Amino acid sequence: MEEFEYKQVIVFRSDLKLSKGKIAAQAGHAAVHAAQEVHKRHRDWWEEWIFEGQRKVAVKVKGEKELLELEEQANDLGLPNALIVDRGLTEIPPGTITCLGIGPAPAEEIDKLTGKLPLL
Repeated sequence: MEEFEYKQVIVFRSDLKLSKGKIAAQAGHAAVHAAQEVHKRHRDWWEEWIFEGQRKVAVKVKGEKELLELEEQANDLGLPNALIVDRGLTEIPPGTITCLGIGPAPAEEIDKLTGKLPLL
């Protein structure tokens, strides 16, 4: 199998203990929103990612502070991202930050931020 040159990473807070269904829904929000940002700002990245098969990786951090630090670092590196804030209709209070979608972007750039994070 050829290596993917582009990927998207969804970073979750492990302290929230979300159900599998809630994780899936939040991942969908992050994937779509972040991809829309890339489509607007880096159409070439988006097209390559679509062509390659839309690689996505889910990883975790311990809590909100770590997630917000990653968002800031992604912004500093110019990586499109989407911070997901829940409306609080089901499992968690309104305004809870659940995850961060980064990319799609060149895999080597995203790996600078997330390459050492454990898989979800």
